[in-house]
Amino acid sequence: MTTDTAPGPDAEAGAPPRPLPLAGVVVLDLGQIYNGPYCGFLLAMAGAEVIKIEPPGGEHLRRRGTVGGGALPFAMLNSNKRCVTLNLKTEEGRGLLRQLVRRADVLLENFAPGTMDRLGVGFEALREVNPRLVYAQGSGYGLTGPNRDKPAMDLTVQAMTGVMSITGFPDRPPVKAGPALCDFLGGVHLYAALMTALFDRERTGQGRLVEVAMQEAVYPALSSSLGLWYSSGGGVPSRTGNMHGGLAECPYNVYPTSDGHIAIICVGETHWQSLLTAMGREELAAETRFATLKQRVDNMAEVDALVSAFTAGFTRDALHDLLVRHRVPCAPVRDLGEVVADAHMHARGALQWVEHPALGRVVLPHSPLRFEGSAALPIDPNGDIGRDTEAVMGGWLGLSAEELSQLKSRGVF
Repeated sequence: MTTDTAPGPDAEAGAPPRPLPLAGVVVLDLGQIYNGPYCGFLLAMAGAEVIKIEPPGGEHLRRRGTVGGGALPFAMLNSNKRCVTLNLKTEEGRGLLRQLVRRADVLLENFAPGTMDRLGVGFEALREVNPRLVYAQGSGYGLTGPNRDKPAMDLTVQAMTGVMSITGFPDRPPVKAGPALCDFLGGVHLYAALMTALFDRERTGQGRLVEVAMQEAVYPALSSSLGLWYSSGGGVPSRTGNMHGGLAECPYNVYPTSDGHIAIICVGETHWQSLLTAMGREELAAETRFATLKQRVDNMAEVDALVSAFTAGFTRDALHDLLVRHRVPCAPVRDLGEVVADAHMHARGALQWVEHPALGRVVLPHSPLRFEGSAALPIDPNGDIGRDTEAVMGGWLGLSAEELSQLKSRGVF
């Protein structure tokens, strides 16, 4: 395994590196698809020892690797984890989980609410095994409430939260957001919740259950659209396309260039004046219909037409360079190939070329979390199903080779 890595931010040149903040913390990661595994990934890259526990056939996202584009997402979310299989539908498998819990600090899962309880290894049962355990649970709608047991995936939560109703163009049907934002917002909030509980445990000595509902994690992101909804007296706002969700900023849109598109936003008068200077249209600043943000919003179609006529005369990258020189907030609309090759993210080590044992040479992400004084961990690509089962169950729990063989023959691993 080789990686192209960038060093973490040191406190001072030549200073010995500090341990990562979660060094010594043991996490049992029963997460699946995106929500739980991303939380586990953040924990692993912050220094925790993360033991990924899958059923013998592998978790759902790993199985997607046999069709379509499932293999790379699994690799992106499961670096730096030890891979263990455990059949929790067997009493022996549940017994081994309890043994792992005795030595663990955190267990995280995002099964449907009640799944772990039905298996006899939910929070209340595991708290009896280890009172210091932080049990982190992610779900679509939470552990309580009338919608608790409704099936929830990123798509359905996007529909339920209103994300789809505000995405797209006014004259077309609702559209899902491209990224799996509900899963990942839920995963980030789950990380925050369990880290808060770990901090509390340091003061009290007691673990606790923390939970995050994707629906609740997403709601604050609707703020611009909700602002428009409230200001219109409760009327349902139309989809605003690439314009501001609250129709409260102008210019704010995606504009054509001779070979692509560019996103431009002007927040306040300084940006607007800078854009006019770049356009060579400083005289427009004196026109009443463009004099204030409110007036520009009231004349949004005209503003967008003026900006579009200007941008269409440039190539995307040349216009980007020009606007950046004038300090106008803008960015080229890039495709995924350009994003994967982003020189800035590679320079920071946020993206790294990795020799993956199954996928070959691919780009994988590092954690967005940076810790001053600690060197970033090199990316250790995910292993095959159950790669570390014998090492964890034998070396860590102390099971003999004969016991491991017998358990495997009975379908426990």
